Parts: sequence; C-alpha cells; structure tokens
Amino acid sequence: MQTTTLISFIIYLIIVFILGIIAYRQTHNLADYMLGGRRLGGGVVALSAGASDMSGWLLLGLPGALYASGLNQIWIAVGLIIGAYFNWLFVASRLRVYTETANNALTIPEFLHNRFQEYSNLLRIISALLIFLFFTFYVSSGLVSGAILFESSFGLSYTTALWMGAIVIMLYTFIGGFLAVSWTDVLQGILMLLALIVVPLVTFFEVGGWQAMSVIDPSRLDVFKDMSLLGIISLMAWGLGYFGQPHILVRFMAIKSVQEMPKARRIGMSWMIVSTLGAVLTGFIGIAYFADNPLENSEKVFLVLSQVLFNPWVAGFLLAAILSAIMSTIDSQLLVSSSAITDDFYQAYLRPNASQRELVWVGRFSVIVVAMVALVLAHNPDNTIMDLVAYAWAGFGCSFGPVIIFSLFWSRMTGSAALVGMIVGAMTVVIWERLTVFEIIPFSLYEMVPAFLLSSLAIVVVSWFDSK
Repeated sequence: MQTTTLISFIIYLIIVFILGIIAYRQTHNLADYMLGGRRLGGGVVALSAGASDMSGWLLLGLPGALYASGLNQIWIAVGLIIGAYFNWLFVASRLRVYTETANNALTIPEFLHNRFQEYSNLLRIISALLIFLFFTFYVSSGLVSGAILFESSFGLSYTTALWMGAIVIMLYTFIGGFLAVSWTDVLQGILMLLALIVVPLVTFFEVGGWQAMSVIDPSRLDVFKDMSLLGIISLMAWGLGYFGQPHILVRFMAIKSVQEMPKARRIGMSWMIVSTLGAVLTGFIGIAYFADNPLENSEKVFLVLSQVLFNPWVAGFLLAAILSAIMSTIDSQLLVSSSAITDDFYQAYLRPNASQRELVWVGRFSVIVVAMVALVLAHNPDNTIMDLVAYAWAGFGCSFGPVIIFSLFWSRMTGSAALVGMIVGAMTVVIWERLTVFEIIPFSLYEMVPAFLLSSLAIVVVSWFDSK
C-alpha cells in the first residue's frame, strides 16, 4: 500500500515540476518573476489566492478542531469567510489599480514607498524586514508540517522528509517564479476542493448516514458551547488578518484587469465556502466514525480517514492534497520574501541599474536563501521560534492591514502615519500576547482585535496632526 501511495504522489510532483518548466519559458523580467507580468486570469487568481491562504489548516487544523471540540469552533471559519469576502470586495480592485499607478509597484513595500514620499525609505525597509522575518518563520512551520506528514506516511526519517519537501518546493519556485507558484496553486486548490468533497461524503455513507450520527454527543452540536462573547469575537477576528497578508494581496496585484475581479471574487469565495464546509463536515463526521476508537491526535482525522477508506492510489492523491495545502502556502511565502529581498533591498539600495536578467536571478537565489534559513529553523520542530508562528497572522494583519486599507481609501493619510500605524500594530500584537501569557490581562482576547484598532487609531490621529 505504501509503495502504491508513493507512486501516485510522485506522479503529482512530476506534474508540479512540469508546470514550473512551462512557467520558466514565460518568465523574461522581474515583473514576470514577481507578478506574472500582471496577466493572470480571474480563475487562476481566485484559486491561487485561496490555496496559498488556507495551507494545511484547512485539511488538518480545522477538521481537527471540529473533531476535538464540536461545532463551537465554527466561528473562526465564519470570521475568515467574512474577512476574505470584504478583502475581495473593497481591497482587491483598488490595490490592483493603485499599485500599477504608483509607478508599477511590484511589492507591498514598494507600493508604500511610492504612495508616501515622506519616510518612504524607512517605510520600505521596515515593511520588507517584517515580511522577511515573519515569512521565514511561516516557511519553517510549513516545512515542519510537511516533514511530519512525509515521516508518518512513508516511514522516512524526519531529516530526509524535511529535505525532500523543501527541495521540491524550492525547485519549481526557483525556476518558474510567480507563474509557477500560481499555476501549481490552481492544481493544488482543485485537489484540496475535491478531497474535501470526497472524504466527508464517503465517510458519511460509511458510518451509515444520519442515523449513525446519533452517537455524537448533542452538546457538540451547540455552536455556543463554552463560548463567551469575547471568545466569539476572538475567533471571528481572524478575518481581519486578510487585509494585511502580503502573499494574498500580491494575487490581487497580478490579475490582468479589474474587469476580471468580480469573476475572481465569485470563484474564490465559492471555493472557500465549499472547501471550508467540507473541512467542517470531515471533522464532525469523524466523531461518529471514530466513536469506538478515538484518535489520539485530532488533527490527523482527515489523514486517517483517507488512508482507511480509500484504495492506495486514491489515498496517494488525497495525501497529495494535504501536502498541496502546505506547499501552496510555502511557495507563496518564499516568493514574497524573495521579492522583498530583490526589489526592496537589492534593486532599491544596492544595484538600482541592475538588468532585468540580473534581478530575476537574484530573485531566484533569494528563494534558496530564505528556504535555507527556514530549513535551519525547521531542523528542530520544537524550536521556541515556532511559538512566533502562532501570532504571525495577527502580526501581518495588524502591521499591514490598517495601513493598506487607509492608504487605498483615505487621501489625507500621511507617510508618518503609515509608519507609526505599522509599528503600533506589530508591537501591540507582541506585547498583548505576552501580557496574556503572563495573565496580566484578566480576560482572553485575540491580539488581532486590540492591535488592529490601535493601529487604525494611530493612523487617524497622526494623519490629522501631521502636515498634509
């Protein structure tokens, strides 16, 4: 069974590598490597944004949370769907137009640099550093997840599994850049969607339909079980993070025209809603399936169901769907980090007159640099640095989110306000999380909420007191 599963998974990797080679042949300059030449169709942008956003959380984390606790964990999914919709509706089109108008900015730091003339260099440096720092931790976390999955599925050592996953992702990202990442994300998004439709359906009929679901504790059906108002707000506040995630925002920047955006929004939100519902049902139906033999690790509910209910060939592609979720986020983070190094450091300060060919190759080698740093961190899966990953989503959401929103909608905003807002958002996330750990704050509230509000308030106050 293990050999058959491995063969089907290798077929998937070969397809991914072929897409990377095709993308390589269409990559001629830095704009191609970083944004696909701004010529992606709505469908590609939609599936790429969804796949790079959800990661292994959709197939491992969310089903695991539902399996462990029941429907009271659904609030985070509700918050994410609302946040993603508003991001598509209000930010996507404006960001696409404004980044091109602002001297064809290829990265978020470059956009802020061009949008605000005062403090522009400092804005660009700090935002690029935040991207490089947080995404290195994110990539490391993803590599660890992939390695553990390889290790448990194929019996490989942790180190071998870690390097195998890293090399595959580095290869197609190095070769094809943004086009390769986007095209593979489409394949990965389709795989994830199919897996999250097939697994819960097959499991549902396997347990005997609705009658068999009666074994589930009724309290697990209660979406308000053990939930306070602040608890619900904390879970739903995850949706605020969408406005500041660079690897999602660059998808909006890459679409070929704003006329494609409504179609992209419909496809993207449909994908997200169906996939999220599938993940919720997988965890929920898993409660009934494993009623007599509960799982020790709740996050393996999707993985175990795919192994016990399907033949090895299908199980191989379902395994590929899980790794697709992990890979689709890692490759996007690698590319955004590479873009920050190439465009916001190398070209901006070291080699302003570098040729397009030189910049593309700097971008490619930057992918390797970021991946290697992440690999060093990932060699110890229990590294304390991994604790930072827990609030990296909030870190990006609150340092970039309010700045992006105000920069697109409020002409009165100033460069100093953007700088202060970014720093206040990032620092509040870190400080609030520490205060919560040491129980100095007498209540539990996700750091995204105070950090987003304080960052927004700082932007408004500094802008009004600053010169126009």
